[in-house]
Amino acid sequence: MGTWQLQEAKARFSEVIRKAVAEGPQEITVHGQQAAVVLSREDYTRLTHKQISFVEFMRTSPLAGVELELDRDRSMIREVEL
Repeated sequence: MGTWQLQEAKARFSEVIRKAVAEGPQEITVHGQQAAVVLSREDYTRLTHKQISFVEFMRTSPLAGVELELDRDRSMIREVEL
């Protein structure tokens, strides 16, 4: 992530935006402390896009409704090969 001091970011704002789009988030500092991050619209949309829940993901899966046959050895002792 690129880091810019506030006064430099203000003076070169177009470059900060261009780098945010081309290279990723650009961090702005004030007196050496992290203050803000400039993101491309694409990154912002990806971060704020409402994602579906895991349950909804499973319900809409192409495999929804497929019956699985799972067999498990229920004996108390199992032989293990090392």
